[in-house]
Formats: sequence, C-alpha cells, structure tokens
Amino acid sequence: MSAAPVEESERRSGPLLDHLARRMRLRSESVLAPLGLRPRHLVALTVLRDSGGISQQALAGTLQIDSTNVVGLLNDLEADGLAERRRSPEDRRRHEVRLTDAGTKRLREAECALAGAEEEVLGALAPGERDLLYDLLRRATQGRSSTCGEVIAEGGPGAC
Repeated sequence: MSAAPVEESERRSGPLLDHLARRMRLRSESVLAPLGLRPRHLVALTVLRDSGGISQQALAGTLQIDSTNVVGLLNDLEADGLAERRRSPEDRRRHEVRLTDAGTKRLREAECALAGAEEEVLGALAPGERDLLYDLLRRATQGRSSTCGEVIAEGGPGAC
C-alpha cells in the first residue's frame, strides 16, 4: 500500500522549524565556543544586561532554571570575570548579580558572532523575509497566532 500524496494544505512547518533550529543551534554553539560561552551563558548575560542587575533568585526565575543550576551558571560567569555577585545592601541573605565591563564586552562579541551565524543559516532569505520570519516566530512564541497579512498590517515587512 502506498501513502496518499500530501496536499499543499497538509504540509507542516514543525519539522522544518526543528531542522532550522538544529542548524542555528549548531552554528551558534560553534561561534560561541571560541568566546568561552555556551548558549545558556549568553542568555544569562543578556538578562543581566537588560535588567541592569537582578537578584540571583529572580535570575533563576527569569531563566526558568533551578536555583542550584543558576549557582553553577553564575560560577562559570564569575570565574571568567563576566558577572559578579554581591550581597544585597537591603537584605544580606540575598545576592544581587550584575554584568561586569568584561561581560558587556564579551556579550557584544557574542552578538556579533551570532549575527554572522544567522547570516549563514538564513542566507537564502532576503532582509525583508528575515524580518517577517522574526516577527512571525516572535508572535508564535507568545502563543498568539498571526498571519502574514496581520504582520504587514501592523507595520511589518512590505511583502510576504
């Protein structure tokens, strides 16, 4: 028995997204490694930069990881001089975590390296298509369905 042909409407994006994510992850890991970073380090550094400093407990919550794991992550970042923990002046039981100047510099280097990796992985798309892809993926991760027409109506790229 042969399988019935798949109609255009039956195509699914999940496998394509999985393949694209895998390619992006592998390329990202390869450009971060020379900087001594892993993707989890990059996410933590980004949160620290964007927050201007955060409690260790809040960082664990933001990253959605166990408190024990955030300690290991921060140990890595502190060992490289990229972040620092200090006792909170308001509550000595709490640690506040901040990005160091070296951490800010390393994060910039990582973001530049990742831009190159993204260029390689998404090189077949025109800049407007990349913008549209980003907008659609961002909305999908927020749990909101979005059509190409909706993105364009909200000021997104000029064409699908």
